[in-house]
Amino acid sequence: MGQQEVSDFLKKFRVKWFTSKEIAKNLKVSTGSVINNLSKLRKSKQVLYRPTGRANQYMYRYKR
Repeated sequence: MGQQEVSDFLKKFRVKWFTSKEIAKNLKVSTGSVINNLSKLRKSKQVLYRPTGRANQYMYRYKR
């Protein structure tokens, strides 16, 4: 599982925000793997993110 799968999933639902747990559940992969790939996508500025209000938890959306 790589960045491309996470990116493709977020592209499919461009207007909806997801937590890393929701993405992992939908892709049927581990949360750790998704978090690692989201971190790389954040650094390359391919995704938008915002805090959920819980400590160290974010919502993600594909950048238009």
